Amino acid sequence: MRSHLLNETTADDYRRSVTAGVERVAAKLASTTRPHTGISVDELAPVVADIDLDTPLHDATAALDELEEVYLRDAVYFHHPRYLGHLNCPVVIPAVLGEAVLSAVNSSLDTWDQSIGGTLMERRLVDWTVGRIGFGQGGDGVFTSGGSQSNFHALLLARDEACRLVMKNSERELTKAELLPKLRIFTSEVSHFSVKKSAAMLGLGYEAVISVPVDQDKRMRTVALARELEKCEREGLFPMAVVATAGTTDFGSIDPLPEIARLAAMHSAWMHVDAAYGCGLLVSPTRRHLLDGIQHADSVTVDFHKSFFQPVSSSAVLVRDRDTLKHATYHADYLNPRRMVEERIPNQVDKSIQTTRRFDALKLWMTLRVMGADGIGQLFDEVCDLAAAGHRLIEADPRFEVVVEPRLSTLVFRYVPAAGARPDLVDGANLHARKALFASGEAVVAGTTVDGAHYLKFTLLNPQTTTADIAAVLDLLAEHAEQYLGESLVHAS
Repeated sequence: MRSHLLNETTADDYRRSVTAGVERVAAKLASTTRPHTGISVDELAPVVADIDLDTPLHDATAALDELEEVYLRDAVYFHHPRYLGHLNCPVVIPAVLGEAVLSAVNSSLDTWDQSIGGTLMERRLVDWTVGRIGFGQGGDGVFTSGGSQSNFHALLLARDEACRLVMKNSERELTKAELLPKLRIFTSEVSHFSVKKSAAMLGLGYEAVISVPVDQDKRMRTVALARELEKCEREGLFPMAVVATAGTTDFGSIDPLPEIARLAAMHSAWMHVDAAYGCGLLVSPTRRHLLDGIQHADSVTVDFHKSFFQPVSSSAVLVRDRDTLKHATYHADYLNPRRMVEERIPNQVDKSIQTTRRFDALKLWMTLRVMGADGIGQLFDEVCDLAAAGHRLIEADPRFEVVVEPRLSTLVFRYVPAAGARPDLVDGANLHARKALFASGEAVVAGTTVDGAHYLKFTLLNPQTTTADIAAVLDLLAEHAEQYLGESLVHAS
């Protein structure tokens, strides 16, 4: 069995096996004609269940043949121009090269003695991102597994910083247990679910999150935020954090960051900006101004695996004041004893809520060194331009209505039949159209609810997608919706 270990004696086997795998994927990418095959759970589940994992194949080629049947053939391919579903991007080749390197070397980015150069490269990329945000010399951060973890990490820091400040200014001695039920988080009603989930995991409960209404463009209403912050203090509670969103999942809306920063500072609340989606604006040659005010945040979430065209996972949480990262620090004698700080040994685990952690930063490093920041930004600009064109297309189509004009690259819309159709039938038609389209494998779109009604969503992150693709998918959706309505009328009669 030692022949399967990657080392100096098996380098040739490694080269052959990985090359064979790469060739399979390359052939699949070259021959893919639709986002996925349309296979159902009931069809594929028995095939996977019948595989005896206790009986190995003893051959990489045989394993790849089997992989073709259970995964590669039916996978959802985000590079296809008619994948318009979730926030999944096609990936750039330099990042995939980085992925291959980091998997083989297998550095762990928790401590210096497990990564060395990787530690310094991640720190350099953190400094680069901090600079793009505008945090200045005091900023810092760490890579994470994704936006949900980044948001959780930021709110952990916000919680402990709020407790520190309240305890410091209190006339009597307080315990954290006394304070936690009194902490409140403010975020827009269309922000990411991870804000509420984080509050629950931090011991605050879902009820600690105050949902702030949004305007017609799905941006947080700052007048409503001011009112809620004042109410919080009147009731003897503590405004722990305000979470602004720079690119909501459904609408791509960007909250008014400068005004939110002013209100957060006025009430001594931590300001976090969830820019998991909108972080591509940091490198946009034409749209960077949409993030004006982000430099006033205390922390920022970025997901490079959304708008930087990186493979999953590649995310980071950045802070304006590196000292606040100490709230996530724990020194273990076997790993990062306190003496290492005195010896100026850089251990990234000192900042992270993870211990063992992949060198995901290498993917972004390779991308910047090959393509440059402007190259990434140009790709993101292309999909934002495409969304604007798609909006004009849908707005001019009497079969559909669109919710808001996009700021980034999402479009939320719905099929609307002739006047007089029952609301439940319209909802059913839109839901059916999405499911039927997915089952056909011809395209993938997402769905959401707006004011309790079912809507469809295009998430445009592929520069290869064209307005012709959008028009074709709209036609398919309309056909499925019309078929549903026709059948419903027949059954009703």
